[in-house]
Amino acid sequence: MTIKRHVFLVDDDLAVCHALSVFLESCGYFVRTFPSAEAFLAGAAGLKDGVMLLDQRMTGMSGLDLQTELARRHINQPIIFITGHGDVRMSVRALKAGAIDFLEKPFSNNDLLASIREAFLHADEHKKHRDDIAEMRRRYASLTVREREVMRHVVAGLSNRHLAEQLGVSDRTIEVHRSRGMKKMGADSLPDLVRKYTLCRESDLN
Repeated sequence: MTIKRHVFLVDDDLAVCHALSVFLESCGYFVRTFPSAEAFLAGAAGLKDGVMLLDQRMTGMSGLDLQTELARRHINQPIIFITGHGDVRMSVRALKAGAIDFLEKPFSNNDLLASIREAFLHADEHKKHRDDIAEMRRRYASLTVREREVMRHVVAGLSNRHLAEQLGVSDRTIEVHRSRGMKKMGADSLPDLVRKYTLCRESDLN
């Protein structure tokens, strides 16, 4: 069974919410509507992953202000802005802050669906990146203190011989630690180890 993708529609225009909900649900999406940015924030913690369709000009907090607040809370829902009152400066600000698209009303159904598909592709890539980092965190945690030390120097380009001299151990000892460390990290080559070690650095493990 195909799991429905979630779309969160934040717009204070009830007619727009109804029309878009009916259309998107007919396209196979699960749609949940919110009449304001404040209403979305009140329920944000319990929401599944999905894509936001966010009106810019609303009563209360604006769409751009909500985008800023979501970033502050580290809520990473991909955002597509929809607005009837857009301008270049507004769209540039939204896109620079990470929005996937900025659609001015009236927009075509095809343009909307294309933007939603792009947003879900972005979300999938972001999730894969998070999953990769989580896996590397798990692998890194399995290293001994000495293996971490050896991996750090290997990634920095130090040869086994120079590392052995620096640590006061034999070349063979370094080779054993290096081999075990690479196996635990799931790396089959030095470039692969560097890539995976870099993921660990991204999560502030060092």
